[in-house]
Order: sequence, then structure tokens, then C-alpha cells
Amino acid sequence: MTIDLKALHDAGHTLVMGVLNITEDSFSDGGLWLDPRAAADHGRAMMAAGADIIDIGAESTRPGAKRVSEEDELTRITGAVEALIPAGATLSIDTTRASVAAAALDGGAQIINDVSGGTLDTELPHVVADHDCLYIVQHWRGWLAGSKTGAPDADTSHYEHGVLQDVHDELMRQVDAVLAAGVAPERIIIDPGLGFSKPGIAHNLPLLAGLDRFRATGYPVLIGQSRKRFVTAILDKAGFTDITMDARDDATAAFSALCAEHGAWAVRVHDVARSRAAVAVGNTWREYAN
Repeated sequence: MTIDLKALHDAGHTLVMGVLNITEDSFSDGGLWLDPRAAADHGRAMMAAGADIIDIGAESTRPGAKRVSEEDELTRITGAVEALIPAGATLSIDTTRASVAAAALDGGAQIINDVSGGTLDTELPHVVADHDCLYIVQHWRGWLAGSKTGAPDADTSHYEHGVLQDVHDELMRQVDAVLAAGVAPERIIIDPGLGFSKPGIAHNLPLLAGLDRFRATGYPVLIGQSRKRFVTAILDKAGFTDITMDARDDATAAFSALCAEHGAWAVRVHDVARSRAAVAVGNTWREYAN
């Protein structure tokens, strides 16, 4: 099935991106989908629940995570691509490795979601430039252990000019580098990177409240708020004593509705059904508000 990348990039309503973590240690669902059949079944289930895009990741990026081998990441990613492309999936590949991106794109994936925004593997933007695909450029100051400094999230959460200003400016510098590598502007989507080098409520809510600032760049904006630490912190602050996964998914869905109301390109979530309904409300609200 051929995907119209321009229509996908320029979507006039907020999309739902379902998370498929094929990892041992992702913070909320590590180990659940390691079996290739389980991963494929979960991807198809999210499509049935209304996911517009399935985002496949084979390496955890939680604080303190260690890198998986390139071979393991390739095996996990290509297996899922081979299983889901025939099912008609639109696939985003959550990777920071050029080799993995190239293999997934050659296998039919349509989007590369690079949490390092082109900085961890500088060849990755060149791979994107050589393929017909979309590229999500995310803001993140930290690194996986063993990648650069070996100390992930160390001294990365101080924002001298305020988190909104600094994240905006740093993200735009990342975009400039990606453009210089040959990626066309009409292929770029940006992501302020909630939770990445941003551990607390005060780091993340200004970015959500400032969504219009990112949209003003002219690039579509992906928001990945699902089950993040700051969501749990908000519930704790509100007096919740038993913060279950259901509670976190309800809060995530509330943010999904707000993001849709304010024109996010997509929300990246674990519980597709909850956020699908929430996004429908936000999309309709935006339609009537305009």
C-alpha cells in the first residue's frame, strides 16, 4: 500500500500514534512484546483500536537505559516491519541508528522517529534524505549510557532562559542541521521531547502550554506525553494515593484532547482507544472553535 506522505505530513486533524515497544526494559511495558508474534498482534490490535500510525521501538530510552546491540535492534525492528506492512500499517521507526533506519525504510516503513534529533548518529539524516519518508526531529540533551558521556540525564535539565525558550531554540538548531544534511523541510516533523532531559512538571507543562510556539515554526508537532513521569507527578500532586496504569492513561488521554484542540500533528500514546476518543473530542472542538 502506498502512503501519501504529503497528506500525512499536512494532516488537518490530530493523528494517534500507537507505541509498540519491543524492549526488555521500557518503563511501562518492557518485555510484553518481545516475542515477534506478540509484537505483531499488539500492532494489529492498536490499528483496530484506531491508531493512524504505529511507532516501533526496539531500544528503551528511559533514564539509565543501556544500549541494545545493533544486531538485536535490527532483528526486532525488521521483524515487526515485515509483519505489519502487509497489514496496511503506517509505520514510524523509533531509532537513533542509521543502519536500522535504512533497513526499516527499505522494508516499507514511512517515518523515522529520531529521539536524538539527528545528533546521536549524524549519518541518520543522510539516510532519511536518500529515502522517501518523513523525519521526526526530537529535542533531547541526554544520551543513552555508553553512547556519548556514559552518564545519561546528567546535568541536562537546567534551562537558562526558561524551558520553552531553550527547547525551542535548541530544537530549531537541530532542524537546521537536518536541513543541511539534505532533508527536505516538507518531510520534517518536530517534537519538543516531553520527559527527555525534562524530569518534572515545571519542565513539561510549559512546553504543552506553549504548543502554539512550536506550531508557529511551520512544522507539524508530535507530542509524546503518554505515561511520562510528570503525568504521575501531576496525579500525585492532586492527591491520588493509588496511581494505577489506568489513572495514568486517563490523564494521558486528557492531554491528548488538549493537544488536539491546540493543533498537534499527532499524539504518541500507549493506550490507543482512550486517546482516540479524546483526540476526536479535541479535533471537533478545534473545528467549531475556528
